[in-house]
Amino acid sequence: MSADDSYGQVPDRRKPEFKALVDEYYAPLYRFAMSLSRSESDASDLVQDVFLLWANKGHRLHDPSKAKAWLFTSLHRAFLQQRRRAVHFPQIEISIAEKELPTVPPAAVSDLDSESVLQLLARVDRQYQATVALFYLEDYTYEQIATVLELPLGTVKSRISRGLAQLRSLALRRVFRPLPGRREL
Repeated sequence: MSADDSYGQVPDRRKPEFKALVDEYYAPLYRFAMSLSRSESDASDLVQDVFLLWANKGHRLHDPSKAKAWLFTSLHRAFLQQRRRAVHFPQIEISIAEKELPTVPPAAVSDLDSESVLQLLARVDRQYQATVALFYLEDYTYEQIATVLELPLGTVKSRISRGLAQLRSLALRRVFRPLPGRREL
């Protein structure tokens, strides 16, 4: 008697066993991943991600004969998602990016006390001030802010995001003194 039988659950014998699936499709999936990524480590990661996905969601496949197509389709989707992420968040060597980073003296960061932050918040556009203040100073949730200000939830989220961007910009301008050869934010 198996563990599944002891709990009253009879496993579906038509569903492929995980180990058998890995044994049968690992090599073809790896070759496919290599043809897409042209990198051994990326190909290995893709195959591993697909088998992890199968372990978590493979039970939802109603037709066991479509397991191979499901695995290859999932691998291709994972590859495309990986490529999109790489385009949006490219990896750059720190030595190359160093020239673009602002120089912020440590003392300048510690000088930003609550009074300074409140002064900066007063310079943020009025439409963003209330949402930022309620969220960060009063610890209100998005839903509570939406209720208090009678705004849609999406508007609250975007106003907090935009208000924080303005606050961050103002704080950096306050503490950032451009050095010769460096561009200002």
